[in-house]
Amino acid sequence: MNLRTTDYDTLARFRFLIRRFLQFSESVAHEAGLEPQQHQMMLIIRASQEPGGPTVGVVAEHLLIRHHSAVGLVDRLEQRGLVERTRQSTDRREVHLRLTARGEQLLTDLSQAHYAELRKLAPQLLGALSGLLEEWAAR
Repeated sequence: MNLRTTDYDTLARFRFLIRRFLQFSESVAHEAGLEPQQHQMMLIIRASQEPGGPTVGVVAEHLLIRHHSAVGLVDRLEQRGLVERTRQSTDRREVHLRLTARGEQLLTDLSQAHYAELRKLAPQLLGALSGLLEEWAAR
């Protein structure tokens, strides 16, 4: 595939918009006293469909980090009263995670701010993505 100048322009625009959203996300997390990975972990826990919540291993996999790094993130969130660990009665080694009421409220506040920002960026993101898809479909 031969790339044209417009292809590079479209890719650059799309990456800029993604980075702009991520920078917003990191800033809002920091304002709430969280590291971006902690915020992402809370999202993964809340979004989980697993009974009892996801395991530390599942969360580590979604964050693309090692298990022991995920344990450190959980430790810090647990110390702040945002996450709690539960052990399964059948296998005590299996630790599941869930948000506390305080964690739920903080995540709700952060998510509302994120949705507001996405509503502002959505037309530009969709336009850039549409441009990418049109360029690729034309080939």
